[in-house]
Amino acid sequence: MIPPMRSLTAEEYVEAFKSFLDHSTEHQCMDEFNKEQMPSIMAGGHHHASHKVKNASFCSGDFLAGVDLKMIRILQAAHPGVLIENEIVEPNPQHVAAYKELVNQAPDLQNVSFIWHQLTSSEYEQQVKEKGTHKKFDFIHMIQMLYRVEDIPNTIKFFHSCLDLHGKLLIIILSDSSGWANLWKRHRDCLPSTDSGHYVTSSSITDVLKRLGVEYHVYEFPSDWDITECFVEGDGVGSLMMDFLTGTKNFLGTAPLALRQRLQQALCQPECSTTKDGRVIFSNNLSMIVVEP
Repeated sequence: MIPPMRSLTAEEYVEAFKSFLDHSTEHQCMDEFNKEQMPSIMAGGHHHASHKVKNASFCSGDFLAGVDLKMIRILQAAHPGVLIENEIVEPNPQHVAAYKELVNQAPDLQNVSFIWHQLTSSEYEQQVKEKGTHKKFDFIHMIQMLYRVEDIPNTIKFFHSCLDLHGKLLIIILSDSSGWANLWKRHRDCLPSTDSGHYVTSSSITDVLKRLGVEYHVYEFPSDWDITECFVEGDGVGSLMMDFLTGTKNFLGTAPLALRQRLQQALCQPECSTTKDGRVIFSNNLSMIVVEP
């Protein structure tokens, strides 16, 4: 008897997400953005060297702790000697623990303090409002996390209101040029109902920002994901990739055959992927959206 389809647990998602990272250029894409754009963004975001730089990080996944620490080091270089107060908001205890371990292993963060919140962004927002102390930050980073937020417009509006006079809000989200955007737009019927994520790409975010009437800049960076193993029968890596794509545990073993075939066909469409040297390369392009106060 075939087991029923179900959504990934938090632990299962971490495993599936790792298979995605191991076969994509997501890390390299963010590193390129950090190298090319972040120094000038960071240098322009804080005009009062006499006090702390206050930074808030909303991440999704333990690997993003590494990305966040790279941003903090860029901030240190842009404002040498200035104390940095970094607030981390992450609901997954495994990810919080992994981030703390990275901090413990980093000898160059003496001027950086960390405040940990094992909360969702919505819970953090509610906590701030209940305390009645509206915090102001010089930088707020929302990296690949808006897919699980229930009320995206109000979340962006609230955290934009938390920016200091010269602050910056950085939102990293999938680009409209990505295979994800085309999959969600043209082939949504191929995705199982177990995927509880929101189908959010950069245009959804910029539409919100336009309605808010705020200034923003969008930086597009190419990224790829080799999904060849998704089409190899019985391949363990391919199975994890499909779990990540669909938010479903053992999708290839539990989904009806027609659904599996429709999704595999959709993934091969030119608006989603290209074929190079016999490998199927899915477009994972990212948009880095920098929002002004």
